[in-house]
Amino acid sequence: MTPELLPADRQPVIIAARRTPVCRTNGVLRSLRAHELLAPVLRELVAGAGVEPGAVSDVVIGNAVGGGGNVARLALLEAGLPVTVPGVTVDRQCGSGLDAIVLASRLVAAGGNPLYLAGGVESTSTAPLRAHRNDDGGPEFYRRAQFVPHSFGDPDMGTAAETVAQKFGISRDRQDAFALRSHRLALAAATAGRFDDELVPLDTGTGTIAADDGPRRGLNTAVMARFPPAFVSGGTVTAGNSCFDADAASAVVITSLQRALDIGAADGLLVRGAGTAGVEPEVLGVGAAAAARDALAAAEVPAEALDLVEFNEAFASQTLACLDGLDIDVERVNLDGGALALGHAYGASGAVLVTRLLAQARRAGTPGSLALAMISSAGGMGTAALVEYRRL
Repeated sequence: MTPELLPADRQPVIIAARRTPVCRTNGVLRSLRAHELLAPVLRELVAGAGVEPGAVSDVVIGNAVGGGGNVARLALLEAGLPVTVPGVTVDRQCGSGLDAIVLASRLVAAGGNPLYLAGGVESTSTAPLRAHRNDDGGPEFYRRAQFVPHSFGDPDMGTAAETVAQKFGISRDRQDAFALRSHRLALAAATAGRFDDELVPLDTGTGTIAADDGPRRGLNTAVMARFPPAFVSGGTVTAGNSCFDADAASAVVITSLQRALDIGAADGLLVRGAGTAGVEPEVLGVGAAAAARDALAAAEVPAEALDLVEFNEAFASQTLACLDGLDIDVERVNLDGGALALGHAYGASGAVLVTRLLAQARRAGTPGSLALAMISSAGGMGTAALVEYRRL
């Protein structure tokens, strides 16, 4: 059973969710900076939810590899929201988009009937070059930020995924099969039009992009088997069973149940709980399982009671390890494919999970159904959010 609802003026509910197409880095979205990806999503959310732009209390946005400068504020002004609307940008690396939504839900729970736009964005194509200053003041460029002290090893993502595969006994065959499943499900969903209502087309200046470009039709078991180990000699993690970097933005409208009723929202996802957790950095990919375990325990919800689950598939190894640890059947997860097929746009990916859950819950149309979004983050962390679909 789930805990009792909060009072209506403090019960968070997600009433709308949209996303851009998720497209490969340095591909069709390479000309758009992060705020230019996010602004059309914010604009569509405000129009679709039927709220006055000036009624937005704040815009809370996750971003992982941008140039700073508060992309939330930049994007909301680009979207045409009035200057009276503030914005805040948060960073928990890959978890940033989901953490932004969790943060907004907690702000709603504090009371006052606020209305937030919350989500995440990443333009890996236009991410700035990074450098430390040498003693002489000159730049020393680096590929990625340091996530934990060197005494913890500070592993790269691929190396950590290989460690997870070895530690939890996730075979190459299972990883390849799961990745192939993701592509097939995403292709089927796109063909059936199941992404259409959540997508916001983007004008790149040379054309309009209205679909994800990641899922690959030519993959099969034989092709998957030909990929060599990508990170560790003799390993099982390959380019085929790992995600690819992507550009995307996604966000939701989240407000109190009372305000949702006042503005005439028809349905939504009640936020019933959330969890964040830390794990050993060398197995950073299992952070999502730790966070999910906390969220489910606090809500007194067993994993078998979940109707929908969206997990960010950064690597097949970590996804399978987390699902095994939570005793969640793989076939119940990511019903329209995941990041192995669609791509991983870092700070946006957690918000994409919630967008997918709202679309799936509406399609199923079962009031009271429970859903879980969860994601692991660099440095050995995870975030999870438990939601319940309701007609309002």
